[in-house]
Amino acid sequence: MKPRTSSRGGTDRLRVAAVQMKFAPTMDGNLDGIGQHLAEAAKRRADAVLFPECATTGYGYDFSRLTPCEVREALVRVGELAERFQVNVLIGSPVFRRGRLHNCLVVFDRSGAATYCYAKCHLTESDRRHFTPGNAVALFDLDGICATTVICHERRYPELVRLAAMGGARVLFHPNAGMDALAVSRRKRGGKDGIPVRAFENAIYYVFANSVGAQAEGKWSAGDSKIVAPDETVLAIADNRSDGVIVADLDLALATRSYATRGLTCPRFLATHWRNMVDAVRKQAADLARAYDLPRAGGGRPRCGPRPSGRRGASSGQ
Repeated sequence: MKPRTSSRGGTDRLRVAAVQMKFAPTMDGNLDGIGQHLAEAAKRRADAVLFPECATTGYGYDFSRLTPCEVREALVRVGELAERFQVNVLIGSPVFRRGRLHNCLVVFDRSGAATYCYAKCHLTESDRRHFTPGNAVALFDLDGICATTVICHERRYPELVRLAAMGGARVLFHPNAGMDALAVSRRKRGGKDGIPVRAFENAIYYVFANSVGAQAEGKWSAGDSKIVAPDETVLAIADNRSDGVIVADLDLALATRSYATRGLTCPRFLATHWRNMVDAVRKQAADLARAYDLPRAGGGRPRCGPRPSGRRGASSGQ
């Protein structure tokens, strides 16, 4: 499906899908699931499909055993799926950069090319065991639409979204992998997560893709993947038990970014500082995105040999 264009030549609607996943114990199992979910999203004519944080491996993976070749091999497979289904794919995955591992969102266009990579800046205690923090605010193009991302824990840092909205972002894609005690996970169920507020205060769309059910190390994820409009309307929401795909049509005329753009000029004494920060955000987003170890067009699949499970004490989904 091609996004509809307005009489002025710009895209005015985008059909997005958020995939809620139960992670498999192996990378191959996750990649098989990714293919099945993409087939479903393509059948429902999605333009862009968001997967959870670390969808290629699962968040309970033993990242200390992960190699650059394994990551590239997995991402090549995702690119092939994006090309097969002619859909933009946004997927959480570990990615190496200069020998260090980052917790990333990788964007593939409809041709299967990896066009953007963002590394999570604000790491949890669990992240810090294996990942290096990123150093950018995300800004990227998706079918001519400016978009941004935060990863999991980063929803607690509203400046990452505000600066991106000031820089032009109209859609926020948020990959997540819940890792809570069961009691905490239960409290999160039913959409009590503040996501509609973030959409409203920036006047943008918010697409949230989460894992669901039992996770590694006895932890749980509440699910509740959702797509939210700028007026806080929940356009689609998943349940707390099942994997699956939710879909919604975004009317981009409603993603005005009005509150973010007003913030650029008032109070006046901050206006110059805001504009300097937005310029820095745009430059850093572009510069760092090119530095990650991603598949290259026409590079073929790397040969990494057999791959062990790598899962840390994972249990099956609920």
